[in-house]
Amino acid sequence: MNGERIEVGGLLVDAGLYELVRDEMVPGTGVDADQFWVSLGRIVSDLGPINRELLDRRDRLQQQIDEWHLAHRESGYDGEQAREFLAGIGYLVEDEGEFVIETPGVDLEIATMSGPQLVVPVDNARYCLNAANARWGSLYDALYGTDVIAREAGESTSGYDQARGARVVARAEALLDRHVPLRDASHRDAVAYRLEPSDSGMRLVVDLEGEATSGLADPGMLAGYNGPAESPSCVLLLHNGLHIEIVIDREHPVGRVHRAGVQDVVLESAVTTIQDCEDSVSAVDATDKRLVYSNWLGLMKGDLEVAFEKGGQSVTRRLNPDRTYISPNGASLNLPGRSLMLVRNVGIHMDTDAVTTVAGDPIPEGFLDAMMTSLAAMHDLKRTGPVTNSRTGSVYIVKPKQHGPDEVSATVELFGRVEQALSLEPDTLKIGIMDEERRTTLNLAACIRAARRRVVFINTGFLDRTGDEIHTVMEAGPVVPKPEVKDAVWLGAYEDHNVDVGLACGFRGVAQIGKGMWAMPDLMSDMLETKSGHPLAGASTAWVPSPTAATLHALHYHEVDVAARQRELAEQPRTDSASVARILTPCLLGTRRPDDAAIARELDNNVQGILGYVVRWIDDGIGCSKVPDINDVGLMEDRATLRISSQHIANWLHHGLVSPERVRSTFERMASVVDEQNSGDTAYTPMAPDCDGLAYQAALALVFEGREESNGYTERVLSSYRRRAKNR
Repeated sequence: MNGERIEVGGLLVDAGLYELVRDEMVPGTGVDADQFWVSLGRIVSDLGPINRELLDRRDRLQQQIDEWHLAHRESGYDGEQAREFLAGIGYLVEDEGEFVIETPGVDLEIATMSGPQLVVPVDNARYCLNAANARWGSLYDALYGTDVIAREAGESTSGYDQARGARVVARAEALLDRHVPLRDASHRDAVAYRLEPSDSGMRLVVDLEGEATSGLADPGMLAGYNGPAESPSCVLLLHNGLHIEIVIDREHPVGRVHRAGVQDVVLESAVTTIQDCEDSVSAVDATDKRLVYSNWLGLMKGDLEVAFEKGGQSVTRRLNPDRTYISPNGASLNLPGRSLMLVRNVGIHMDTDAVTTVAGDPIPEGFLDAMMTSLAAMHDLKRTGPVTNSRTGSVYIVKPKQHGPDEVSATVELFGRVEQALSLEPDTLKIGIMDEERRTTLNLAACIRAARRRVVFINTGFLDRTGDEIHTVMEAGPVVPKPEVKDAVWLGAYEDHNVDVGLACGFRGVAQIGKGMWAMPDLMSDMLETKSGHPLAGASTAWVPSPTAATLHALHYHEVDVAARQRELAEQPRTDSASVARILTPCLLGTRRPDDAAIARELDNNVQGILGYVVRWIDDGIGCSKVPDINDVGLMEDRATLRISSQHIANWLHHGLVSPERVRSTFERMASVVDEQNSGDTAYTPMAPDCDGLAYQAALALVFEGREESNGYTERVLSSYRRRAKNR
């Protein structure tokens, strides 16, 4: 699978990776290329056995839990007994008392700003640049191009529709009235925006019909402007820590028909972006890893660019520059033109043969990720490029799929060793803790304590967390249908617990408390209606699937002052709603059984989703994409969605709700459905009628081997079949 190897530091390194480090990554950092690999070799030698023991402990704990559930299946579930048992085997750790995190040098985007967060596969340069540039987004475009404003009969879809544009402008003006209101007037009444001097600096004056004028109800919301004061090209406002630009251009086709010449309203949108090396990429060998690291390096150097065809024209995309304004006091105001970027490394359960020991054993992939992504980020720390990511000199690494405080402690040790290897200051490498595994949820405070000088982020993840929940309680009984999980006792308790613990540990003003993804990128009206629940819950960020979604979700942070909401929640007495007992309540069917039609619907939905995702992963190496569900609704799918679907079928198989024959026949039938959904793709290889291709075999393996797969993860099966596909 991999080519030439170079022996260095007790490791065998893929020649392409070696050259990437030597020729592109270390120049300008002060790091010696060979010493880099020597340091990685020592980390593998010293920490590799600890990594293996942590994984073995996961399996031992799961075996004990399986045996306990088997012994108690007939007598029924008892929460107090479960708590005592889990504490007795060390799954639950003892509470060590109150503390607050002490993370130094955190950028404002994470510490104090509340806003949307994008997650994007870093192996796709076009996508990751688009996400990094999504710090600012056109509200007009977001409203015009989505279902937020319903299309009316006769509306043009081939060009600009004036009537639809007028509805967009009216909606935007209503939003301005709500969040940055004028004094005794509406933005829809404005005929001109201008600046004039006042005792405290420039103030905004809004001309109305006749000789009437108005201004901001709160003059302090004026943050800056551009152009001549008497006819500015933009007015910059600030509300709830996020900026709003009113863009004015009377020569623009949109501005020409607006009374005040407003061409657009631009929102500060994706405040942060996670450039993902994990669930949303398909990286199974050294070639794939080189692309992942090369793109991240380009982002950190600021020189990544990609050319592509769009609308019949050649487009080159690169990182946006910062934005410059004149502040009300006449000084220059510079604002970031890009999201603050974090990078997600892989979990501790993944190995890679891109680098092996001299004996040929793969090394923990997370070790390689930590060294490579940190080395690349040194270009940002040393300001070698044209733009800056972290203004405080930090590197933000999201670490997924950690199980409990021992694994977080091991990651902290790894980060410390990487800092020593690269001569970085202690605590330069910050950690984002994904609260997506059951043992981490139950011990979240202890996990945070283990990383209290590095932690900048906790985030719930419904899909992975549900996949782990199903796998953990596999022997307890059949679980409820997937749609019912959203109403499960444990899920609500888990979401509340995450916020409660983060606030109790001093996250407010220091670190992010995050919520999960909106998975339906075409249903923006529904997102706008429902996703305000995340900031209301006290979360300072939540995941969105696209730059457009980020712009629309930014409106929720104008509706909710998250800092005030967090203060309110922190002052409330703790309730039982997020108790350990509730988190431990399994979502089991009990004596209830779905009828045959309900079982068929559940099975069809799960199998169709599995096939639709896996066929792209295996055949095309696409780790994240919009996949139509059984009702042809596009869903953003990655390995987390695959984990929950495959574990759900494995659970029902194990408990006899479905037979192996029925599962196989459903796969055969759904293969034709997925083939039809992909019929417009000329490069697509149909699965039916033979149903013997690698993608199809991989999908079956995920289900039929799901019960035995450690923690129900999908990576082993996907990677093995993808490697076979690449070798064809």
